[in-house]
Order: sequence, then structure tokens, then C-alpha cells
Amino acid sequence: MWVADNWKDYEVIDTSKGEKLERWGEYRLVRPDPQVIWNTEKDNNEWRRKNGHYHRSKKGGGEWEFFNLPEEWQIHYPLFSSKDAQSFLKDSNKEISFNPVTRELTFNLKPFSFKHTGLFPEQATNWDWFSKLIIERKSQKPDKDVKVLNLFAYTGGATLAAAAAGAHVTHVDASKGMVNWAKENAISSGLGGAPIRWLVDDCVKFVEREIRRGNKYDAIIMDPPSYGRGPKGEIWKIEDSIYPLIQKCSCLLTDNPLFFLVNSYTTGLQPAVLTYMISSALSDYPGEVISDEIGLLVTLPNLILPCGASARFKGDLT
Repeated sequence: MWVADNWKDYEVIDTSKGEKLERWGEYRLVRPDPQVIWNTEKDNNEWRRKNGHYHRSKKGGGEWEFFNLPEEWQIHYPLFSSKDAQSFLKDSNKEISFNPVTRELTFNLKPFSFKHTGLFPEQATNWDWFSKLIIERKSQKPDKDVKVLNLFAYTGGATLAAAAAGAHVTHVDASKGMVNWAKENAISSGLGGAPIRWLVDDCVKFVEREIRRGNKYDAIIMDPPSYGRGPKGEIWKIEDSIYPLIQKCSCLLTDNPLFFLVNSYTTGLQPAVLTYMISSALSDYPGEVISDEIGLLVTLPNLILPCGASARFKGDLT
């Protein structure tokens, strides 16, 4: 399992009875989690220090209950904190003639619909992985832009990580509110002037237009929802739509792509399924595909909470 274990401002403190207790900076939230099917005693005092509790309704949905929680606050992620990235930046014998941003990423958080806060912290394990690849490609070809397409880009965690590593990013999401939120995160992270193209668009239709335009990308990231609707009511159901989209995206890759990353929070799309899809769609490109679960450390007790799965295609860097 790939574990996002470099956080300082985020922590899963405990889990029990269908809920997880999390620390987001100085605030503690209790939110439902379908993976937590065990019933252990909630004897940790941190449960009683919660600042927000999302109560799920038996009729569907739910609502927040707040206890001295601000409307908005920030947390930070130490980008390039993984040992591999640090080692590369410090020990590489290659001349790095560009300026990767080795600063913290800053995220503006606020609780909103269906238990969310505006960030999926488990994705940090993927940010560390592809940031190193971008830096490595830039060190090989410092005069060539690394172009990254981020689909279903939400509030921009992957976009900011890629831009901080030196990539030119096209950020696409169907929600105008999410794109504006991502822009705010970019400004807070000192990346307001980074080469990021912000687009509010249906991801499938955007990819189809990019194919007709003949545009190409060195890397593609997609984090599709299980179910959703586009700006004009277009229905997205991941089991029916994900593989055709991956096939279309393969037409947007350069001849020697850097990486292709697909995330899934749908239980039916296990790591092996993701591997088969990516391997089939990208069979013409040199590289390898590996897939695994992604997860978060739980402090008490010491365990790892599964949070979905990711498939990673890594191109041939030689």
C-alpha cells in the first residue's frame, strides 16, 4: 500500500464505529468512513475535543455540527519531503537549470456538502511520486516544458504539486466553484503566477476537443468521481465511462510520456482492474504500470486506513 505519511498538519487520530477522528491543523473533525466497520471503544480524549462532526442521515446525505470551528482555515504540506525526492535534489549529479519550488503547499479548508473539507490528504503519496518524475525529466531536458493535464482536478492539490515541481499544468474541472477554490490555494501556496491554465469544462468533452486540436501532454492525472454531472447535466458513471476516457486520453500523450495517474474511490475498481485498464490503453508506450491501494496512518491504534486505489504508469526516462 502507498501511504501518505509525510503530513505534519494532518493526522487520523483514531477510528471506530464507522467514523474517523482527524486533526486538520489545530482543529479536530469527526467524519463518517465506510471502511471503518470495527467497533472499538472511543476512549481517547481527543474524541471529546472535536470541533466539527458530520452526522450522516439514514435517509441519505447528512449535516455538520460545529463546536468552535472557523468558517475557513489553512493547513500546509511539505512538498518534496519524501526521502526519494530529497535524495534526488541533494545528490543528483545532473545540473538542474530550472527552479523547482521546494516550499510548502498551502490549502484553504472549509467544511461543505457531504462531509468534505476541500482536500483528500491521502493523495499526497501520489504528489510525492510524480513530483520527483517531473524534476527528473526537467533535469534531463531543462529547455523543454513538461506539460501535465489534470482532469477532475477538484481544488488543485495535484495541480499545485506538479506546478511547484516545474510543470506547465492544465487544470480541468466541471465545477466553477472548485476551480476558483483551486486558484485560491495556488495563491496561498505562492504559485499564483505559475504556468497553470484554469478551465471550467466537462472533462470528457475537453479531451475530445484536445484530440481534434492535436494537442499533446507529457503526463495526465485523473481523479474521477464515482458519479457526477457535467456543467450541462452530462452524466458520469465511473464503471461505464472510465475506460473509454483512458483510451481517449492515450491519444493526447506525447511519444515518450512521463506518467499517467488514475485514482479511484470506487470499491469495484480494485488495483488489478486499474492495472489492466492502463496497461491495455497505453500498450504502445514504453514504460511500466503498477497499482496499489492508497492509505493513511492511524495513530491509535497503529494501523493504516485504506482510502481507495491508484494506478501509476511510469514512462521510460532514458
